[in-house]
Amino acid sequence: MTEKPGNDQPPKRGHGVSRAEFRAQVKTTRADFERQVQTTKADFERQVQATRAQLDATNERIEARTGRNLILAILIGLVLGGSMLVSLIIIKQLFMIFAVVIVAFCAFELAQALRYAGRNVPRIPVIISAIAIVPAAFYGEATGQWLVMLGGIALIALWRLALLVIPSHRASARSVVGDVGGGILIQVYVVFLASFAVLLVAQDHGQWWTLAFLILVISADTGAYVSGLNFGKHPMAPSISPKKTWEGFIGAGLICMIAGVLLSIFMLDQPWWFGLVFGSVILLTATFGDLAESLIKRDLGIKDMSSWLPGHGGFLDRLDSILPSAAAAYALYLVFA
Repeated sequence: MTEKPGNDQPPKRGHGVSRAEFRAQVKTTRADFERQVQTTKADFERQVQATRAQLDATNERIEARTGRNLILAILIGLVLGGSMLVSLIIIKQLFMIFAVVIVAFCAFELAQALRYAGRNVPRIPVIISAIAIVPAAFYGEATGQWLVMLGGIALIALWRLALLVIPSHRASARSVVGDVGGGILIQVYVVFLASFAVLLVAQDHGQWWTLAFLILVISADTGAYVSGLNFGKHPMAPSISPKKTWEGFIGAGLICMIAGVLLSIFMLDQPWWFGLVFGSVILLTATFGDLAESLIKRDLGIKDMSSWLPGHGGFLDRLDSILPSAAAAYALYLVFA
């Protein structure tokens, strides 16, 4: 077979990539990818740090104006609120456990604060009474409530008198009367008022009334906080609570009225106008409770009742508005329910 001219050259080899070149390309690609990841990670960390710095700066400005660590306050409020909500809705008896812990802590805090101010208030009978009044009010209702409250006062007085046999606890008659008076303050202001929430829960559909007045207290606190933070210029009671303003009170009132009407219609099966009454009453009692506790702390020379709840202070610092509001809500239940 005759060969065609021009075909006497050997065929050329293809331009393939050697194994070494392939490995080099993979290594280069991996290095580029790792650099990109590191760059992205660094950018993300810078953004997180910048955002955190902005949040910290904002929180510091808010804390400087209101005296509250907002982030911690929200987190702790959610935990406490969630626990209470579960105890109210699922089983009423669970609320007693929640109430026992809270009332006992509040009573102990005030006893400690009074002792810090020089009043030798016996803590053991105070805590015994705070614990006992919860089941007494739940099962014995008003009768059990009054028996434990009066019995607690008697126990505190007898306990303080019994301590006089110990040389280190001896004091003048005037000091002993002051110590017993401090115990009576705890019994009335903390133990007795808190027991109205237990009384209310024990009633038919009482858990919904309790939840409603708690929502109103939170609404008043939130409305006052937001309005006061943004518009507050005129102090309400500068000698008692310098950061509480009339603008905050007006904002709290508007939120309470709206929340009261909605709760009245959709939760309590009451006419809309009852929501205005309910909201107005809780607005006044919540404000009074806040100012009353501020006055007590100012007289005792302390900023917070304790430091157990970061961002809030103590348990009593969170329940100051709830205590008188519980009594008011129970009274409204007896009249309108």
